[in-house]
Amino acid sequence: MTASAEAFAQASARVREARIRPEFRVDEAPAPQRLAPFALALTVESAIDDRDPLSGRFVLLHDPDGVDEWDGDFRAVVFARASLEPDLVADPMLHDVGWTWLVEALAETGAHASQLGGTVTATAGQSFGSLSDRPRDGFVEIRASWTPCSVDDAPVHESMERHVEAWIELLRHATGLMPMAPGAQHVQQSQIHPAPVHS
Repeated sequence: MTASAEAFAQASARVREARIRPEFRVDEAPAPQRLAPFALALTVESAIDDRDPLSGRFVLLHDPDGVDEWDGDFRAVVFARASLEPDLVADPMLHDVGWTWLVEALAETGAHASQLGGTVTATAGQSFGSLSDRPRDGFVEIRASWTPCSVDDAPVHESMERHVEAWIELLRHATGLMPMAPGAQHVQQSQIHPAPVHS
């Protein structure tokens, strides 16, 4: 195994060790093939049937040659989508609040990052005609990416689980869940469902 493949394998192992809230089901998914020589992807959905809809994706990219725009050789790319009350979607501060959720999630999990960028989108829907009895709906979507940085001068891949946990924390903010009490049990990463194997 090459040094770059070994670094990505170690980073992937740390990703799979991330602490996941019991309200979320996380699955490994087919990773994008054209963005970087190495990639790993996770998806999330609610683990509780009666919770409001949510979806999300976490992708870890690794290019051993580095990418100028990344200013590094690893990149985390995340997507989070959660339903909101239509009145909240109309709040002019929602975009700023949504971005604050991400910044706070990175800080709360100790995920050091640089070259952070992204967008917050709010959408609301109203049904008409034969569908007019349907309630109004609203969603917030957050798309972002950043370059993971080392913690305490350790290799970057040794703290990669923190970046997955930041994504989970972002989803917590977006879905309105309360923070978990210190010492509360998390689902261990060994219970994350692996990507299906196609014959």
